[in-house]
Amino acid sequence: MVVTTYRPLPKELSDIQQEMEQHARDYGLDFFKTIFEVLDYEELSMFAAYGGFPVRYPHWRFGAQYDELMKGYSYGLQKIYEMVINTDPCYAYLLSANDITDQKLVIAHVYGHCDFFKNNAWFSQTNRKMLDQMANHATRMNRHIDNFGYEVVETFIDTCLSLESLIDPYAPHIRRTQKTETKEETKKRTDEESESTGGRFPAKYYMDRYINPEEVLEEEASQKRQKARELSDQLKFPKERMRDVLYFLIQYAPLEDWQRDVLTIIRDEACYFAPQGQTKIMNEGWASFWHSTIMTRHGLTDEGLINYADHHSGTMATSPNRLNPYKLGIELLKDIEERWNKGQFGPEYENCTDMYQKEHWDQDLGLGREKIFEVRRIHNDITFIDTFLTPEFCYKQKMFSFAFNDSNKTYEIQSREFQQIKQQLLNSLSNHGRPVIYVQDANYKNRGELYLEHEYLGVELKLDYAQDTLANLHSIWKRPVNIETVVDDRPTILSYDGKKHSTNSKEKK
Repeated sequence: MVVTTYRPLPKELSDIQQEMEQHARDYGLDFFKTIFEVLDYEELSMFAAYGGFPVRYPHWRFGAQYDELMKGYSYGLQKIYEMVINTDPCYAYLLSANDITDQKLVIAHVYGHCDFFKNNAWFSQTNRKMLDQMANHATRMNRHIDNFGYEVVETFIDTCLSLESLIDPYAPHIRRTQKTETKEETKKRTDEESESTGGRFPAKYYMDRYINPEEVLEEEASQKRQKARELSDQLKFPKERMRDVLYFLIQYAPLEDWQRDVLTIIRDEACYFAPQGQTKIMNEGWASFWHSTIMTRHGLTDEGLINYADHHSGTMATSPNRLNPYKLGIELLKDIEERWNKGQFGPEYENCTDMYQKEHWDQDLGLGREKIFEVRRIHNDITFIDTFLTPEFCYKQKMFSFAFNDSNKTYEIQSREFQQIKQQLLNSLSNHGRPVIYVQDANYKNRGELYLEHEYLGVELKLDYAQDTLANLHSIWKRPVNIETVVDDRPTILSYDGKKHSTNSKEKK
């Protein structure tokens, strides 16, 4: 049973919420109206399994996620303190088992998230009415299930979900204007360009070499071949490679109407969640920065101090095995605030070679708070790290890059050199660590085959994943599917024709 009705906060929590809201506004945070609701852990796990929404379309993965969350809580391995979703108004859910100090911390944290959702540029194009849209998606899915059967629809949903990362997360921020030819215009143009005006003239055999010189015929043949290549390029479909593979399939794949609707739903929800993946470090860092600021200056009582310190330090705990976005985000924001307060930026500071002078550099500019609000407004995780990560910060935070050692089959420290640390971090953040795939040609070899291109950035595709993806794409495209990639450092084309997989070296042009 999923709770869908709004239940007002108890008076004590309502007073705390108003107090935290006022502190947040006093610090300059700007957010949509935020509605809080208190849930027990079972209810909160249901919402978490649904991505924070009370209603989603029926699918087994939501049940599996719910079961995992409940078992983790029962075994003491994990605990969800809060959830907040990017809508207008924002909806946030509090755990009923939290004590008052935790509720204060969580509410302050939520207001940080809400400010980020409203003001960060990467969320500017998201659907703020997604709560209603999710319910609409559930209704449409249930209608398809009623019409075609649960197993049929679920199987197709599985196929679509395996492809949900094949979107263009930047598409909502790009405005393209491109004239599209009508069928009549295309036919007229291709007929004109395909007309042949040259060729061999009729002649007696003894005059042929004079009337039809071989060098002239060869030149005309070369011109025809060049025109044919140009015509082929003009008829290429799509004319420019497309990153949004799902959108391309929605537009051109031979799908039934209900299948196209299901794929559209999957893509819409993937696009909605994409900015959260693009800004995980910044978003969590920003919320943590403000819950830390508000709690330490306004929200703590003597009896709540130890509990707050324990839970805050637990959230910020680092591990040698993985990146903690809360820790990296808050520390880098603090570093930016300190640097801009002291004037530790610009050519004069960067060109200073005296390390003692740089370490004690302080022009008392007081620009830090203004700067972090600017950072919050325009950056995502990649630009945030690329612009503001410094060698000094890496040294203070004891950061390093690691890699797998084949000789002893373990991960170990590879380097403490700044550029390698930064590059590995940026690589892991690019497209959330997933491969970037483009539609290159939808009429490959003039046989209606789909030809994709993997943007190789030093990391090869996992062949088993790639083969499964090609098979799922084939089930939608209904024709052979190919992808150009790199295997064992060689350009390679992976193909699937509906019966078998094949691997071929790419021919050099």
